[in-house]
Amino acid sequence: MRIVIAEDDTLLREGLSLLLAGEGFDVVATTGDPDSFLTAVTEHRPDLAVVDVRMPPTHTDEGIRAAVEARRAHPELAVLVLSAYVEQSFATDLLADGADRVGYLLKERVGRVDGFVEALRRVAAGGTAIDPEVVAQLFAQKRAGDPLERLTVREREVLSLMAEGLGNQAIGQRLHITDNAVHKHIRNIFMKLDLAPDDLSDRRVAAVLRYLDGR
Repeated sequence: MRIVIAEDDTLLREGLSLLLAGEGFDVVATTGDPDSFLTAVTEHRPDLAVVDVRMPPTHTDEGIRAAVEARRAHPELAVLVLSAYVEQSFATDLLADGADRVGYLLKERVGRVDGFVEALRRVAAGGTAIDPEVVAQLFAQKRAGDPLERLTVREREVLSLMAEGLGNQAIGQRLHITDNAVHKHIRNIFMKLDLAPDDLSDRRVAAVLRYLDGR
């Protein structure tokens, strides 16, 4: 798998490069600013980009804006964004054009190598990886009257794991429930979020986006 890294902190950038190379990934370029990142994506056509949210010159949202631009120019590109803090608007900005091949993790997760590498592979394979802390804070911010308030505690747990990118079998293993129970909870989630069967949309993705957007 070919990877481009965009991170302005030199030590973290080089550490990520060594870590990923050691795990068998092909790091084709490392960059420290948004312009260099976009140039590297165009030149190397990587399978996956690992991007810091805050980059020069203002260290606010340059990284996320570059990630969104890269995805729009190269729709096949998988992107995993790293952030030091939970920043809800950045997560929803990145997911606005679709939830496939997208990840949003806190930087502290990098030290948990097995989980970090698993998230990279999941995103590159077409899935989603949303940090559990992001999920927890988004649930805490929901407003009264939100359709998400209709969900039971267990249904919230299932939806939060869907948002992290887990499939039905993994959800069942995490919650110690059967596959049939997972299917039942997901059907209830779709019903309570008013997501009727529709060949033109993916209800699983729609549920996650509804959850992340807080609509």
